[in-house]
Amino acid sequence: MAMKRTKTPWMKAEDFGRSLPRGVGVNLLVSDMAAMEAFCRDVLGARIIHADEDFAAIELLGSVFMLHADHSYLDNAMSGVIAGAETRGAGIELRLYGADPDAVEAAALAHGHIVLAGAIDKPHGLRECYIVGPDGYVFVPSAALAQ
Repeated sequence: MAMKRTKTPWMKAEDFGRSLPRGVGVNLLVSDMAAMEAFCRDVLGARIIHADEDFAAIELLGSVFMLHADHSYLDNAMSGVIAGAETRGAGIELRLYGADPDAVEAAALAHGHIVLAGAIDKPHGLRECYIVGPDGYVFVPSAALAQ
């Protein structure tokens, strides 16, 4: 399957790519764009820069990351990695430093998402919790503990 988008993109892909700042980027392949967009907005508190049926640009805690629908990635090498996968990103934690773990946990529960581990103070100086998103990605909102 190819792109589902029927309207003109908000920005040319090459222009968006060139606009990305230097640093580490995250790109998540998702099976349900609307569900992941809602999770990012309603649970994680992200700002949706742009979203359509194929692609979303998300701003969270000062960083930009991207969502790509599975169907839009068929000619990409990663399409073989996700083929038949029930859960995405096994073993990867998407850590959200500076996010309020108690607030994210409450939002996750309110929106029916899985709380893998509730907010707790950890010996490494962070209060954190583990939330499972729509495609099985694990998000870890973390806040520094006072000294």
